[in-house]
Amino acid sequence: MKLGELVKSADFKNEKHVPVIVAPDKVKAGEKFEVEVSVGKEIAHPNTVEHYIKWIELYIKYDDNPNIVELGRFDFSPVTTEPKAKATIKTDKKGTLIALSYCNLHGLWESQKEIEIE
Repeated sequence: MKLGELVKSADFKNEKHVPVIVAPDKVKAGEKFEVEVSVGKEIAHPNTVEHYIKWIELYIKYDDNPNIVELGRFDFSPVTTEPKAKATIKTDKKGTLIALSYCNLHGLWESQKEIEIE
């Protein structure tokens, strides 16, 4: 079994686990833009010692490259932090942002958002 087979991308139950990526659809080549990634944007994820989001990772996969580039990793503590992070990035190439989140009870979750270049 491969790790990718265990990553989920659809929400279940009454909680949100899939990371939500908020970023512009189109950006100017080489100009900085803000990306926000969160879990529980519409329906709050429990944030207790027993059930919480441990981390969110943000990557970009450029259309002209088979590899992904890590943009950041954000670690969270139960109860005291909300699983939400912002990063300022820039790119001059079209690509896809990929976010992974890890719930201590329900495992790995992912989402994607394409970024176009003007």
